[in-house]
Amino acid sequence: MEEKQFDLSDKRGAIGTACQAGDIEALVNLASSAGGLLDDDFRATAWPLLLGCTDRDAEEVVGGKWQDLPQHPDEEQVQKDVDRAFVYYPSNETQQSMQHKRTDLFELITSVLRGNPMLHYFQGYHDIVQVFLLVLGKEAALPAVSRISLLRIRDYMLSSLSPGLKQLHLIPAILQCSDPELAAHLEGTRPYFALSAALTLYAHDIQEYSDIARLYDFILAHEPVLTMYLFAALIISRRDEVLEIEHDDSDMLLFTLQKLPQPLDLQALIDRSLDIFRIYPPEKLTGPSWHKISSNSVLKTSRRHLREQNLDEARSLFKKQSQELAREEFTARVVKQVSRNRRPIMSFGATVLVGVLSYYLRKNGHIWALLYRLTENFYR
Repeated sequence: MEEKQFDLSDKRGAIGTACQAGDIEALVNLASSAGGLLDDDFRATAWPLLLGCTDRDAEEVVGGKWQDLPQHPDEEQVQKDVDRAFVYYPSNETQQSMQHKRTDLFELITSVLRGNPMLHYFQGYHDIVQVFLLVLGKEAALPAVSRISLLRIRDYMLSSLSPGLKQLHLIPAILQCSDPELAAHLEGTRPYFALSAALTLYAHDIQEYSDIARLYDFILAHEPVLTMYLFAALIISRRDEVLEIEHDDSDMLLFTLQKLPQPLDLQALIDRSLDIFRIYPPEKLTGPSWHKISSNSVLKTSRRHLREQNLDEARSLFKKQSQELAREEFTARVVKQVSRNRRPIMSFGATVLVGVLSYYLRKNGHIWALLYRLTENFYR
C-alpha cells in the first residue's frame, strides 16, 4: 500500500473524518505519516479502531467485576512494578493524582490477567499498559489492552520467553537482506539486546511521552512484525557508529545496540522500517528465522485479517502455542537428560546388543548369516 503524504494544516480534518467513518486504511496512512495522529483526543478514538476493538470486546471485559474473579498468581509482581510506574511521565502531577493513576493501572492490569488467567505477566508489561491508560482512560483501555495482550504480544505472555526470543532472530535476517555489510559486522552477536524494546513495545526505553504515544500510532497501525523491522532500522541509523566498534568487542557492541539513539528521529525510522518491510517481507527473509517461528505466533496469525480476529480465536491460538511449547520443552529435557547420561546409556545399549546377538547366534548359528540379513534389510 502506497503511503500518502499529508499537509499538517489539513491533517486534523483528515484524522477526524477517518475516525468518524471508521476508515482504517486512511488511519493507517495518517498514523504512519509525519506527526502520526497528532494528539490524544484523536488517539482516544483511533487506537481502538486500529486495534479492532468491538462492542463485544467491551461487554466481555467490562461486564464482570474483576474483584469477583479468582486472583492471578502474578499480582504481587504487578503491584511491585506498578509502585515504580510513571517515572518519566506524566509530569507536574500531584502526589495524590499519581497514586490514583497507580491504583487505576493496577486494577487495569489485574482485570486483564484475571479475565485471561492463562496469560503470564512479565516485568515491563506495565510500561505498555500505562501508555494506554493515559491515552484512553481506564474504562476504554480495558478492551484495548486485552486485545493487544492476546493479539499482538501473546508470544511474550506464555509460560516461557522462548517464543518471543525467536522473534528477535528476525532482526539479523532483516539486516542481512537490507544491509549485508552491517549484518556481517554483527555476525555472532545474539540479538537479545533488543529484548527490552520488543518486550515492552519500546515503552520502557522511550522517556518522552510525546514520542512513545506517536510511536504507538505507528505500531498499532501495522502488524506486530513491524516492531522487528523498526529495531533493524534503529541499528541501520547508527551503522557508522556500530561499524567503528571492533567486531570482537562484544561488550561495547551490546552496550551500543541496546541503547536507543539520541535524538530519536521517529519519522525517519518509521519510513525506513516500512521501506525495508515492503522490499523484504518476512517470507522473503534469508535463513531459517521466519520458518522457525510457530504458525500460532502472533507474527504469523496477524499476517492476514488482524483486526477481524476476536478474543476467543486468540485464546484458542494461545492454547495451541502453550501445548506446542510444552512439547518443545519436554523434548529439550529428554535430549538434555540423554546427553548427560550418554555413557551409561551407550553401555546399556551395548549390553543389550550383545545379548541380542548371542540369542540370535544360538538360534541361527553363523555370524555371517546375521550380517547378511542386516545388510539385506538395510538396503531393502
